[in-house]
Amino acid sequence: MVSKTDDIPASAPDGGSADLGRDGATPDRKASGKAPFKDPCARGHSANKAVMNGDGGHDHIEEAESKQEGGAGDADPGDEANEQEVIVIQDTGFTVKIQAPGTEPFDLQVSPQEMVQEIHQVLMDREDTCHRTCFSLQLDGNVLDSFAELKSIEGLQEGSLLKVVEEPYTVREARIHVRHVRDLLKSLDPSDAYNGVDCNSLSFLSVFTDGDLGESGKRKKKGSELEQIDCTPPEHILPGSKDRPLVPLQPTNKDWKPLQCLKVLTMSGWNPPPGNRKMHGDLMYLYIVTMEERHVSITASTRGFYLNQSTTYTFSPKPANPSFLTHSLVELLSQISPAFKKNFTALQKKRVQRHPFERIATPFQVYSWTAPQIDHAMDCVRAEDAYTSRLGYEEHIPGQTRDWNEELQTTRELARKNLPERLLRERAIFKVHSDFAAAATRGAMAVIDGNVMAINPGEETRMQMFIWNNIFFSLGFDVKDHYRELGGDAAAHAAPTNDLNGVRAYGAVDVEGLYTLGTVVVDYRGNRVTAQSIIPGILEREQEQSVIYGSIDFGKTVVSHPKYLELLDKTSRPLKVQHHAVLSEKNESVDLCSSVECKGIIGNDGRHYILDLLRTFPPDLNFLPVEDEELPPECQKLGFPCQHRHRLACLRQELIEAFVEHRYLLFMKMAAIQLMQQKANKENKATALTNSASAEMTASSTAAPKDPEASKATQTNSEPTQTVSEATQTPASQPGTTTEITTATTNGTLESITTESQNGGCESPLEDPKSREVVLNACKAVGSISNTSFDIRFNPDIYSPGVRFPEDCAEDIQKQKQLLKDGAAFLVSCQIPSLVKDCLDHSALPMDGATLTEALHQRGINVRYLGTVLEFVDKTPARAQLDHFYRIGISELITRCAKHIFKTYLQGVELSALSAAVSHFLNCFLSSFPDAVAHLPADELVSRRKNRKRRNRVPGAGDNTAWASLTPTELWKNVVSEAQSYYNFTLQCDNVDLVVEKYGLQKITLLREISIKTGIQILIKEYNFDSRHKTAFTEEDILNIFPVVKHVNPKASDAFHFFQSGQAKVQQGFLKEGCELINEALNLFNNVYGAMHVEICACLRLLARLNYIMGDHPEALSNQQKAVLMSERVLGIEHPNTIQEYIHLALYCFANGQLSTALKLLYRARYLMLMVCGEDHPEMALLDSNIGLVLHGVMEYDLSLRFLENALAINSKYHGPRSLKVALSHHLVARVYESKAEFRSALQHEKEGYTIYKNQVGESHEKTKESSEYLKHLTQQAVALQRTMNEIYKNGSSASIMPLKVCCLNYDITLNHITDIILTMSGFFPPPQFTAPSMASVLEQLNIINGIIFIPLSQKDLENLKAEVQRRQMLQEPGKIEENQEDCLLELDDKLPVDD
Repeated sequence: MVSKTDDIPASAPDGGSADLGRDGATPDRKASGKAPFKDPCARGHSANKAVMNGDGGHDHIEEAESKQEGGAGDADPGDEANEQEVIVIQDTGFTVKIQAPGTEPFDLQVSPQEMVQEIHQVLMDREDTCHRTCFSLQLDGNVLDSFAELKSIEGLQEGSLLKVVEEPYTVREARIHVRHVRDLLKSLDPSDAYNGVDCNSLSFLSVFTDGDLGESGKRKKKGSELEQIDCTPPEHILPGSKDRPLVPLQPTNKDWKPLQCLKVLTMSGWNPPPGNRKMHGDLMYLYIVTMEERHVSITASTRGFYLNQSTTYTFSPKPANPSFLTHSLVELLSQISPAFKKNFTALQKKRVQRHPFERIATPFQVYSWTAPQIDHAMDCVRAEDAYTSRLGYEEHIPGQTRDWNEELQTTRELARKNLPERLLRERAIFKVHSDFAAAATRGAMAVIDGNVMAINPGEETRMQMFIWNNIFFSLGFDVKDHYRELGGDAAAHAAPTNDLNGVRAYGAVDVEGLYTLGTVVVDYRGNRVTAQSIIPGILEREQEQSVIYGSIDFGKTVVSHPKYLELLDKTSRPLKVQHHAVLSEKNESVDLCSSVECKGIIGNDGRHYILDLLRTFPPDLNFLPVEDEELPPECQKLGFPCQHRHRLACLRQELIEAFVEHRYLLFMKMAAIQLMQQKANKENKATALTNSASAEMTASSTAAPKDPEASKATQTNSEPTQTVSEATQTPASQPGTTTEITTATTNGTLESITTESQNGGCESPLEDPKSREVVLNACKAVGSISNTSFDIRFNPDIYSPGVRFPEDCAEDIQKQKQLLKDGAAFLVSCQIPSLVKDCLDHSALPMDGATLTEALHQRGINVRYLGTVLEFVDKTPARAQLDHFYRIGISELITRCAKHIFKTYLQGVELSALSAAVSHFLNCFLSSFPDAVAHLPADELVSRRKNRKRRNRVPGAGDNTAWASLTPTELWKNVVSEAQSYYNFTLQCDNVDLVVEKYGLQKITLLREISIKTGIQILIKEYNFDSRHKTAFTEEDILNIFPVVKHVNPKASDAFHFFQSGQAKVQQGFLKEGCELINEALNLFNNVYGAMHVEICACLRLLARLNYIMGDHPEALSNQQKAVLMSERVLGIEHPNTIQEYIHLALYCFANGQLSTALKLLYRARYLMLMVCGEDHPEMALLDSNIGLVLHGVMEYDLSLRFLENALAINSKYHGPRSLKVALSHHLVARVYESKAEFRSALQHEKEGYTIYKNQVGESHEKTKESSEYLKHLTQQAVALQRTMNEIYKNGSSASIMPLKVCCLNYDITLNHITDIILTMSGFFPPPQFTAPSMASVLEQLNIINGIIFIPLSQKDLENLKAEVQRRQMLQEPGKIEENQEDCLLELDDKLPVDD
């Protein structure tokens, strides 16, 4: 029942916490470590339940302890446990009064488990108290501790009065105050979002909705909706337009027009105060220029702020006359500058009117690839940040840097026995990770910009290493020929991402006592930097002394350690790593439970760390040619093995999971077949059975699984015993995929086959020898490492150069080699065809490079297979229906090749020539001008003398201008050869225009893809790519170059399970229960991630959909508005998910009667889709159908036809002319023609639709009957019209036809029908009746095309359905019976929206 757009992308940015829905001011809580209040969207929540930090608090908590299985932290609440674990918290929120100086007391709703500090945050955000930062809260004269929970404060109850008391300043408090004032002055300024700082990002929804869509929005709409609706879209949005302008991507927001309050606010040159002034309480001095051109010097003292008598050149710290002393800088400025007072008040009014989601910081920085030219204003705080490396007070520990390693490991050690503990732990892990990623990114940029001193300055620049802010940085070059045998620099570049994947995998398994390093990989200016937290003590000793497990020389000397073997053994099952032995240099056998490169080091803190996890997963033999080894024929047929750039190519974790699952199904099938044969004939035919089993295995490993749904339903981790941490690290970390994790089914089946199994499946020897033999045969056939149970694991050291194995393991090694070959074959023979099949049936719909990569990764296909995938698509019989996929794939392949070339190109560019070099590269890549010439920096700035002594230069930089000699022909030649050598794909083109023509690409799409992949930010303006007389880009068009950051995304596991359970309930038709579980999940997500996160976005989207289905349209609108804002902020303004969110929001706007807003949103979505993937895409049909229907509803028939006919053409192409979607498209077009009184065309289209229905679903089907009825109706109308026309011709011009066009209509939420339009005419015949579509009928069609069908059921139907659902429930979960079916069952269906 969940639409395909409900998938959460794998890559997820994360967020800071926020308070949603307070007093209309809706303040955000950036600084708060605590979780937010329950989101107002969680209305569906039952009255007596809230969650931690919900609207109300909890006096007592009832919770079921989660079931602990084996290793620490491997708790698996599963579905059942999750439902037991819903925390029942009494909803005892209460109201307190707040009395601030100079304001009236006001009421504030609080919850007992909030901290006092959170009230501080609310006050710092409220319009009337936002200028205060240095204050305490007092109850009956007692100062409240900021970190105390409200429930622990004696005497605090309903109606208590809390007084805001001004406190004396310290230097730290004064600096915080100035920073806060600066933030308030810049609160509407988007420059931080454009510059990619402080986790600000862009959002443009309010431009199209004219502000908030909520209550205030409704009040505004009532008046304005009566005006004429302007429905004409801009020319470039119309179907068939080839124009792709860039400027509309970032429309101007009228709120961003600067309300300037001050000309200058900066630190004075007289800082710091001399000793004698310190003793008078001076903390620091500020220099300010007001809008009235008044230059003033201000002292920040312990008592507050006042004007002093200093000027630019004379220091006179005495108070000026008249002297004002105010506790707040804002109050002082309001007294001395009327313009400041007026503009600051207006600014704060606007600030609090903005939706909180527009201003809350995102957890990870999102960068924009386009930006307007922004005026660079003076900003003291920004300047200070730049020069103090931000290692000051705001890093939470005053005066010292953070010990990142200690923080990362301590949060992992927090208790996790029950839900509140796990929430606290996950929140802490998430917060530290997002802070670490931000600090690591800043440090990596500083390293590449040459601002950090190397710890080995005497070495060559590419071999240097750095430490900054307690983070260790190394460059992605092959230092000391470490990777010589593995591919040199190419291997050194690939190793950090492999290592990061290993860190992610071990982090998800989450074994207590085993620690990984905080790891972030940053690509910046052509260099790859790995940032890692530092193991305590590792810098004080040689690596040889430190490593007590693994090898530091790729397997020559290997050591092991019993504690490490014990810890790693706990990870071997979920990660499918085989316990194995290797030979050291001295021919000693050493036991390992990981690859040899994985090193174990015990830090000075006594913790067991593992690092260098680059070979966590087994090698990919398709890209690793090995002498005397042959790959299976299905691989050889596709030209494998290929020589890759490096020897570190490994299989993805998702592939391992899918392969093991596939083998598990095979294992069950074979065991079942053999048992049945045994039953049939009692004689012993073991040999024959084994042979048939092997044949069965080879046959099905080459064929794609017949029923992907069946495999989805089985257990993702395929072992009989599965734990929650294993589940959370499966590739299905996407709530959209709703992978049910049930051990009962798996164990149940296993037991039914093996008759007398013990301990969860066949873990121990079986009693019945025949059954034991069956299992043994099946185990051998599927390659299980155990003979008594299904257990597939991989040895990651197979085929590693330099690694030798003991002779007694030869048979096992042979088995492992075969398993790897089977895995490689499985990828090409099952996973790639399955991806193409999913694209053909539209269950996978990539729209751009990022979503294509995600689709590949979800199925375990590495991007290096892109060429193979494209060739497979090209040979598919239904090739035309995969046009969109092929085009996106080609675009991705070309931009990735260009990125590889750009990386090395940039390494030879000096900082002063960076913008010239980037613009020249883009000209060679995208401009039609054949003679692109680089503009070198002005001669007088180029140093004639090369300073050879300067050792600490930017890594890899050279004083050369080799980059300037690049030509378009040379670049495209390089792109073609890169495509051949890296992706094994032949591109037939030698310039950009040929590529665009041959593959149907768009230059604007290529520009977007290359900019996002390389971090380039360009000026937003119209570029003329096709001019043959001048280049498209100049160096002024390159505004910035950002880092591209890869990091671990910690997950909220409990919230995710609630979300999955909610989805499962919804799919079973239990909407109300599903809604409650999704609300619960939303609260838990908010608790862990704060207010902004991509998973919260998916939660809100599903909630909105449920609200809509259950008839609560305003609530659906409110939740979907949040989903759109969040998607814009955390994924990007033109990310495919954001486009989908816009379409959903438009539907809910229409249902709420906001027609013009719905149209604006649909036009925006269409513009973004044209930008991202062009018009020829299956999703465009859905979008155009939506637009056409809304235009039909407002009687813009000609416009409506343009969109609906385009949708019909696209549907016919991608779904085939006989598809039910095409039939529906024909019907929609016929309706518009009927409204235009063009009955011939209407009949023609409806006949087409009728024919499809008749052929596809038969004459007796309801849809066929409806179509037949409509055909009769149209025929009658056509006949009546013809008769009338004949009469008119006969009687001359005395008869007239007068159409009535309704221009001004008030559509409210009840969707009153539009009055029928009657053509009045003279003559004897009754006039034909033409009806404009009613809003209800338009909405009904909108629901159908968007996959929402309301099926009215009789009481008897309901009872039958309820019985059927209960029967299925009992089959799935014995002993669990669901009740409480809705009065009206509603069904969502994305595949066949017209028929169920």
